[in-house]
Amino acid sequence: MTFFLIGLILFLGYFFSKALNAREFALQVVRRHCEKLELQWLDECVALTGFWIKRDSYGKLQPWRAYAFEFSVTGMERYKGRLVMLGYIVTTIELEPYKDL
Repeated sequence: MTFFLIGLILFLGYFFSKALNAREFALQVVRRHCEKLELQWLDECVALTGFWIKRDSYGKLQPWRAYAFEFSVTGMERYKGRLVMLGYIVTTIELEPYKDL
């Protein structure tokens, strides 16, 4: 029983560490994408909206994560964006239609 609990704690620590690394990667991706499009990234945060285990193109199981974020063109309005990753591969970045200046 003790070995099971220790193993469970170690697994949860590993899973939490990987989740934090993936979130940091998502923050960097969204920051660069908004800078490239000259958009203001609001609140400078991403929110995990979906998590699943899927197979990549090589058949290997990878965590699939979807993150939501908000951006603005002028700072007066808020638009929604979505980032989808499979492992550390960005599969989709979607931006709500916005009015360009």
